[in-house]
Amino acid sequence: MRRTGRFRIGGDQPVLDADGRSRISVEDAAIALIDEAELPRFVQRRFTIGY
Repeated sequence: MRRTGRFRIGGDQPVLDADGRSRISVEDAAIALIDEAELPRFVQRRFTIGY
């Protein structure tokens, strides 16, 4: 998988596509984690990411 620049963020539940899959590239996961570190929205809570 390549970086797409698109991802969705969820809470405790997995972020699934229409086929019930949860996928994300390493590059997009890194961007989501950096975004959370710079602007925390899930302080002391779990969150999920996927397409």
